[in-house]
Amino acid sequence: MTNFLDPAILFFIFGVFAGCVKSNLEIPPQISRFLSLYLLMALGLKGGFALHKSGFTSEIAFSLGLAILLATIIPLIGYVILRRKLSAFDAAAIAATYGSVSAVTFITATQYLDQFNIAYGGHMAAAMALMESPAIILAIVLANRARASQSTANPQSHQASGISKILHESFTDGAQLLLLGSMLVGLVSGDAGQKLMAPFSIDLFKGMLAFFLLDMGLMAARNFKGLKGKPSLTILYAIGSPLMHALLALVLCKLVGLPLGNTVLLMVLASSASYIAVPAVLRHALPEVNPALYMGMSLGITFPFNIILGIPMYTLIAKQFL
Repeated sequence: MTNFLDPAILFFIFGVFAGCVKSNLEIPPQISRFLSLYLLMALGLKGGFALHKSGFTSEIAFSLGLAILLATIIPLIGYVILRRKLSAFDAAAIAATYGSVSAVTFITATQYLDQFNIAYGGHMAAAMALMESPAIILAIVLANRARASQSTANPQSHQASGISKILHESFTDGAQLLLLGSMLVGLVSGDAGQKLMAPFSIDLFKGMLAFFLLDMGLMAARNFKGLKGKPSLTILYAIGSPLMHALLALVLCKLVGLPLGNTVLLMVLASSASYIAVPAVLRHALPEVNPALYMGMSLGITFPFNIILGIPMYTLIAKQFL
């Protein structure tokens, strides 16, 4: 219940309401883009400062390894499930969307943990960055296989150029570079840098997040209609897969022995779905798929579910299980 009293969450709910009643309230795209970049920069700085204090440990190595493992197996599992009812292209697009991550969901989760004084490692921001690309690459491979079965064209050359382009876009994406660059700045500048940047990266953070979640609420409401007429499996997957993925992450974290905070964040990352980076790539890489399908699922259903209910639920489950 405490989560519903958080101003950032309340602004998100308000944004959904405003969008559903078709209000003309909107955040200009340029401001929304600035808020997104600010949140990533502040998160990266915070992670870098934390890494400066902790150093690189075996726990960090295990966390990053689990992040890569989850980002690889989740889209494969999703594709197998979705392929039973959907085309290969639709299944690959949705699997990529749900195999990748939502930075805003992750940032909201860190604020939730801070609110309840649950410690977590600054390196988890790096884990989020590592989970961005594997699902996209797998989706391209699966889509190219589907095209090869429908065409007599040489599949090898098409696949090689596609993956090469995706790899380049993934590792040079501005938002991801900003996150990792900010983390490096925080790591190098250490305590002195933290004191200097505190008014920017700490004091303003909560208000900026609330403003951005207002915009996300408006966007979520607009994407509900993207699911009209879609197979019922897509609705079930949009709600059920976050729970399945979070539980998978929980089991792996338990086996490795990660602490509560890092476990919750890996559960959140595993349960989230991309609605910015992956859709931007898929529009060019999988033109056979209508973006309304995966955008409606990720932003219209999964994102609100995780923001309002998922984060406190995953935290509670992790507390009971660990």
